[in-house]
Amino acid sequence: MTPAVGAVDRPDLGPLRPPGDTTGLFGVLKRRYLLKLLVQKELKVRYQASLLGLAWSYIKPLVRFSMYFFVLGVLLNLRDSIPLFALHIFSAMIMVTFFTDTLNAGTKSVVKNKSLVRKMNVPREMFPVASVTVTTYHAGPQLVILLIATVLLGWSPDPTAFVAAVLGISIMLTISLAVALAFSALNVTYRDVGNFVETIGMMVLWSAPQLYPWEFVADRLGPVGEQIYLANPVAMAVLLNQRAFWVPAVDSGETVMPDNLLMHGGIMLVCCLGLVGVAQLIFARLEHGFAEKM
Repeated sequence: MTPAVGAVDRPDLGPLRPPGDTTGLFGVLKRRYLLKLLVQKELKVRYQASLLGLAWSYIKPLVRFSMYFFVLGVLLNLRDSIPLFALHIFSAMIMVTFFTDTLNAGTKSVVKNKSLVRKMNVPREMFPVASVTVTTYHAGPQLVILLIATVLLGWSPDPTAFVAAVLGISIMLTISLAVALAFSALNVTYRDVGNFVETIGMMVLWSAPQLYPWEFVADRLGPVGEQIYLANPVAMAVLLNQRAFWVPAVDSGETVMPDNLLMHGGIMLVCCLGLVGVAQLIFARLEHGFAEKM
């Protein structure tokens, strides 16, 4: 009997595989040109029909910084108790803003690109990665402004400052990628994730030493409370960035930082890399239902 066409054994074609791309983050790295196009598209869409366009990415942080400085520094008089108060806030605000922007944009990244999800056979991780890339693009000039300001204020970095800067940026990139991956997938499956994201953004504002110094935390929480506080990746990234830019610009003895900060930062970076792996597993588990649920 002649076998049916669909039943013909063709071992030369290899085993059956899912029709979609299942290579995850590694597939994103292999398609860097496509990632570039997606980043350009997101930038264009984000500022389409906007009068000031890209300038809003710097106007909003400037207004936020001005309000922090006026309310906390002038009205509550914290600028007299914290040396170079403006630099203390700005070095922390860059990290906090990076995280919250990535959290908000990354959570919506897959839903916002639902037409591409349905039509294109690409790693769906491409969309949250593009959101992280756009946020990094916006944060770059802010870091340059911070560097120029610290130099003008008498920045005298030591080797620890350079290590702290690299660690802080690395932690922020990895934890931002992790939350973008996880929440973008969860947002497709559970529509109330947006409310949860707003709550996280509010908590992050007060759970990192941005509007107050680490000295306040050390005085009030005690050793156990300090360790719990330092388990927050955003707080750790903020402290490392302050150690890199704020502390070297202030006279010795006027600042308080956690003991063994670089060791804590190294451990946190390893944990954040692990969280990226967990987020990738969550994304891979949920992405098969993206097209149907959107």
